[in-house]
Amino acid sequence: MRNHSGIGVKILELHPFCIAYHNLRRSLLSDGVRNSLRCLKLGCCTFQPTAELGPFINLTSLRLSNVRITEDELQGLLLNSLALEKLELIGCKGIICLRIPCELQRFSYLSTSGCMGHKLIECKAPNLSTLHFCGKPKLLLGEALQMKTVSMSHSDLVCYARTELPSIMPNLDTLYLYSSDEVDTPMLPTRFFCLKHLTIYMMPGPSSYDYFSLVSFLEASPSLETLSLDVWNKPMDNQMVFGHSPQLRQMTEDQHCHLKNVKITGFNSAKGFVELTCYILKNAVSLEFLTLDTNCGSTSRCSDNGIERCPSKGNGLTEARRVLHAIRTYIEDKVPERVKFTVVEPCSRCHK
Repeated sequence: MRNHSGIGVKILELHPFCIAYHNLRRSLLSDGVRNSLRCLKLGCCTFQPTAELGPFINLTSLRLSNVRITEDELQGLLLNSLALEKLELIGCKGIICLRIPCELQRFSYLSTSGCMGHKLIECKAPNLSTLHFCGKPKLLLGEALQMKTVSMSHSDLVCYARTELPSIMPNLDTLYLYSSDEVDTPMLPTRFFCLKHLTIYMMPGPSSYDYFSLVSFLEASPSLETLSLDVWNKPMDNQMVFGHSPQLRQMTEDQHCHLKNVKITGFNSAKGFVELTCYILKNAVSLEFLTLDTNCGSTSRCSDNGIERCPSKGNGLTEARRVLHAIRTYIEDKVPERVKFTVVEPCSRCHK
């Protein structure tokens, strides 16, 4: 950049590591760079933008990865980037309270990861539509009428999302939850009236989660079209459908007219799983596809190159037989003819 006017540069990506701060700053100060730059990616450095830096009049995308920057410095940078549409923060531990000013009228995409110290995410920009974040920061999003897609990662997020999101994201369309250590999902009167796509990843944890409690999400989402569950937990002995209480629980009938595609990966013999599936078959009157994958999570199989053995839940052949028996006993005869029903059985090579 030292011998370049900067005019015409649209994408600038710097991971300087050992470059001195003043060199990084000087390269960004030229009017030519600032006026033409559309995408700025900085990594592994200290960035201290000051008032003398001037505006980035055409900057639409900003990515800061492991960058040392204070909240005030970031706020100043955002106010100097009024055309900004997309912000990604990765491992920026100095940002505790993230505030997006209302001046960013085009701003629509915010993603934070590795920033577990976030206590607050406040966005006054009126057109935020996509939000990805980790942890459970306080969310101040105004009316958030444009919010369509949300991805969250932390422990106990299913309960958190069911409790907190309906009131602050009334038009949410797509929700991804990456969670562990869940507590049962409560039945609540609040609703996701516009939610069409729900994906839940449940990581291993010590708790014995009742999967039947996910009915709370279904009853709260009258527009839901696709449901995907990806589970890594193995069932506890007292959870299994062939335990001491063989009678399946039922909820009051509540027809779901839009739910068409359901996939459960990591399906096991937990009673709550069987009850949830039976509930879906009974109430999803437009269901077209139901897939029960009994393998452990949506990861590589031994049939893939370089994979010697399928991931295991640690319950081996006994659980493999048990889950297939549960499907044949409680589920198969409840599947309507219109539904394409697929069971992905445990790998015969790894469960001999």
